Amino acid sequence: MNGIVQENKQPAANGMRQNDKMEEGKIPAGYGSKFCCQWTVATTEDEKIHNERAEQNEEKLKQEEREGDEANNKESTEQKLFNIATELLQTEKAYVTRLHLLDQVFCSRLTEEAGRGSFPPEVIRNIFANISSIYSFHSQFLLPDLENCITHCPGLGKVLLQHAPFLRMYADYVRNFDHAVELVRTWTERSSAFRNIIQDIQSQGICGKLTLQHHMLEPIQRVPRYEMLLKDYLKKLPEDDPDYEITQKSLQTISMAATHSNSAIQKAEGLKRLLEIYEMVGEEEVVNPTNEFLREGRLLKLAARNTSAMERHLFLFNNFLLCCSPKFSLVGQRFTVRCRIGMDGMQVQQTTNEDHPYTFQISGRERILELQARWIKFCPQVIREAIDVFQKKNDTFRLASRELTTEELGKRAPRWIRDNEVILCMSCMEPFNALTRRRHHCRACGFVVCWKCSDYKVALEYDGYKLNKVCKACYAILTGPRGEGLDGEKRRMLDSKASPGPTDSVMSGFLQYGDNPQTWQRVWSVLTRAEPPVLYLYSVPQDLKPLFTIPLLGCSVEAFPQAFQGQSCFRLTQSKTRHTFTCDSRDIKRSWLSALKVLTQIPAGPNQSMQKSISVHTIH
Repeated sequence: MNGIVQENKQPAANGMRQNDKMEEGKIPAGYGSKFCCQWTVATTEDEKIHNERAEQNEEKLKQEEREGDEANNKESTEQKLFNIATELLQTEKAYVTRLHLLDQVFCSRLTEEAGRGSFPPEVIRNIFANISSIYSFHSQFLLPDLENCITHCPGLGKVLLQHAPFLRMYADYVRNFDHAVELVRTWTERSSAFRNIIQDIQSQGICGKLTLQHHMLEPIQRVPRYEMLLKDYLKKLPEDDPDYEITQKSLQTISMAATHSNSAIQKAEGLKRLLEIYEMVGEEEVVNPTNEFLREGRLLKLAARNTSAMERHLFLFNNFLLCCSPKFSLVGQRFTVRCRIGMDGMQVQQTTNEDHPYTFQISGRERILELQARWIKFCPQVIREAIDVFQKKNDTFRLASRELTTEELGKRAPRWIRDNEVILCMSCMEPFNALTRRRHHCRACGFVVCWKCSDYKVALEYDGYKLNKVCKACYAILTGPRGEGLDGEKRRMLDSKASPGPTDSVMSGFLQYGDNPQTWQRVWSVLTRAEPPVLYLYSVPQDLKPLFTIPLLGCSVEAFPQAFQGQSCFRLTQSKTRHTFTCDSRDIKRSWLSALKVLTQIPAGPNQSMQKSISVHTIH
């Protein structure tokens, strides 16, 4: 039994060892797998718990960091605002010290010396202007309020808004500054007493080794300094702060004060320049507060009869142009005014001249000039820009004086043309006089007409349907069917009376004049039976003086200019001058060409029978 048992156990033991040897280094599948699976599951659950706790801790740390950053940012913003306010206060104290030096030291000692008769007292008043008022305002009002504001109740907006309007007093000081500096220089050279006082004060420590002129400059720089600091303060100030809106208003007021001071400087400089030009040209109209000098320059004026050119000096203002010629003078540059052209109605266009490149023409109600630009600073574009600015500034007046439409005629009160603007009846073109042909206004369109042309009455809606005097053209429109606009019927009635009569004209109508479509000028063109025949160009049919006059003898007519293929254009060429016209339609072009070809073929001493064979046309 024992042997069997031992024998039976031994193989098992031996088998066990054998298997161990065969699979040495390997864990039995059943035992090892069960243990590893349980360990892996436990480890995964622990990781989840650990990760969740880590995320919570991390989020908590981030939250604490954010709260800390917000607190730090808040403290940083408050500190920045406080620093700006402190800087404003410190600079205000230093500024008041400088004002005290100017008013209580320089001005007081010089005034005391002027009382002894060393120099005129008005010199001191002109040098320091209103510096006493500025010093009193800052020392007695603004500085104490700033100190109280920063010490007890922070917030600059309310304090500056309260005092900002008083900063406009700087405009007088700024305007007088150049004159004051010049007086200091003059009297330092002229008066030893004046010079000694200035040098004595400047040698003291309170002056900081700076001159009187340097200290006089500080009030000029102070208002822009307020504006700069307040802009910086407003950038740092949160929008939800109670002081934000008030600070915005105070900044606007201070900016207006700064602009007011700057405009005073510009106005003073502009007036000074006007006086200088007046001394050069002797034209009293130049010295006018409404005038604004823009540009000046030398150009060549081309003669109308030949190819010669003369030097001219142009002064461009905001509302007119002066053309001058230089004259000899021993006391500086002097000019003789040749002509004055108003900006109202002025037009500029490029011209073509083989002998003189870069030429352009200025046409106004008073005169026409053909010029050659010698420098870019006085090119046609400069004048065009001035014209555009003038027209934009007068938009309100042009809107009020715009021509009424048929629908508005009688329903809206018109702008009356002033009596002194016209010398002829705007309907029949007869001259006015004080006895037999007096001026009357049409209550519908505002035109100035004579008694014969205003002997009509119509009930006008804008006047409560009361009967009012109207001109013949308005009467025809208001009492007839309103199928056609005023731009058609009334203009045609007035144009037919404004243009030369049948005995004078061959053809009339509107044409576009110019070589460049961007600078075309719409002109009322009248072809006459003068001796020799002439083509007159007007701004409007009612004008008495033409813009251009083109003699037709010796002119060649080109029906299809190469540069304008496909357009209803024709060109008149005379010697080296070319005139290009554009018609509204091909039929109108054919009518003009037929009349022009006949007239340009008439020899000197015109053939009357040929003239009589030409019919009269008015083209609209």
